Amino acid sequence: MMKIVPVTYTEAARTKNILISLFKGESVEKEKIFLSLSSQEQSAVKKLWGEEFRAEDGETKSMFFPSGPVKRVQLFGWGEKSKWHRRKNQLVARRYVKYAKAERVAEFVTTLNFSSDATKKEEAMIFAANAVMAEFDFNKYKETPKEGWPTVNTIYLAADARDHAEIKKGVAEGMIIGEEVNNCRTLANTPGGDITPEKLARVAADVARKNNIKIKILGEKEIDKIGMGGLIGVSKGSTEKPRFIIMEYLHGPKTQKPLILVGKGVTFDTGGLSLKPEQFMYEMHMDMSGGAAVIQGLAAIARLKLSVNVIGLVPAVENMPSGSSFRPGDILKSLSGKTIEVLNTDAEGRIILADALAYSLRYKPGFILDLATLTGAAHVALGNYCSALFTNKDTLQKKLVDMGSTSGDQVWPLPLWEEYLGDIKGTFADLANAGKQDRYGGAIQGAKFLEQFVGDFPWAHLDIAPRMTTVESDCLAKGASGVGVRYIVELAKNYKDF
Repeated sequence: MMKIVPVTYTEAARTKNILISLFKGESVEKEKIFLSLSSQEQSAVKKLWGEEFRAEDGETKSMFFPSGPVKRVQLFGWGEKSKWHRRKNQLVARRYVKYAKAERVAEFVTTLNFSSDATKKEEAMIFAANAVMAEFDFNKYKETPKEGWPTVNTIYLAADARDHAEIKKGVAEGMIIGEEVNNCRTLANTPGGDITPEKLARVAADVARKNNIKIKILGEKEIDKIGMGGLIGVSKGSTEKPRFIIMEYLHGPKTQKPLILVGKGVTFDTGGLSLKPEQFMYEMHMDMSGGAAVIQGLAAIARLKLSVNVIGLVPAVENMPSGSSFRPGDILKSLSGKTIEVLNTDAEGRIILADALAYSLRYKPGFILDLATLTGAAHVALGNYCSALFTNKDTLQKKLVDMGSTSGDQVWPLPLWEEYLGDIKGTFADLANAGKQDRYGGAIQGAKFLEQFVGDFPWAHLDIAPRMTTVESDCLAKGASGVGVRYIVELAKNYKDF
């Protein structure tokens, strides 16, 4: 397991691998690590900086020393400081770890000097979370090479001694968050044959047991008995039976209305009888990414011992084509009593979420957040770099966007105007599970559908399909991104202000 340890600048100057970051036009002589090097080392690094290094964004230059405690000084360029923004704070540790793994550097030292608007604790938390995320690789199903997988064992953070206590607190918090993001990535990356609804429920039960979270898991008969016709309907085509996972972390004030987290748990989505094209089916074991985020987000909240009341709800199901599958044209009765006309069996996520959202109202919540890889339309609209945000409370919109910026799980709002309701009005039922008129506005139609099941309770929907998997610029391993866990933690931290 990676260790992140604060050290003094004098101690840092005796470390084998030193990483120094600079913006364009900055002098290496301003760095306290540099000033702690020997005069010979300073002279060599200064020459490298002056003659070969321009600090362009992504540029790196190395200086190696044949003798002495320091073996390597690596200069990292970050481009123009005027173009720096908060989103890039997440990339600093990731680039360092990515470089170290590529070079098989097991330990290195660097500094925290990017976030002028953050405390040392906050800087350390962001750094640690992202370092842990960057260390992750999903190698569970691969043969281990003879030389082993490249790992970073220790990162030293050089700082003044007076800051060490705050840095340690931030590192401890960040490592918990990073670990739970990685646990979410492991869950989402695991093939659908190995994470069925029943097995997902077992994982949730194990998480609950380890973290003192109450859990109740409803099986098919109980789900049917309480009237979750949507969850039952979607599950009919699979031999794998549905589960409804209920997790309760009640460690806030007794008077505090609970925060409800609802996560889509489709453990594999073929599209049902409305079968997906083959190029869109390969990653559909990750269609439970919202459910994984809720499970591991609750684990993070518990490990951080946050004083808050949180309920996690995960409807878990497989969407398969067979002779018993639900069909286009079928009408399902949801837990709320509203009927749903099935126009497309590949719009199944909103159907099972409808039942979960209706169930959440039993808790008289203070706020409901659902997370779901709901629509490809959100990905088309926003690209790869943020999730789509919808809320029925305009007064909360800015706060919800800001939480994304702070946590690193970026979100951006789309409208929920009443005009869109007409698109999903059913012909033979109360609601249709897809737009009747055309293929435009699919992300909004999905969100508008979900809104019909939350009543007047404050609610937000995150369509996390755009962030389901990593992209190259994330500087993270290919596969699931673990989106949602950091957002959930940030929401829980700030929930008292809702």
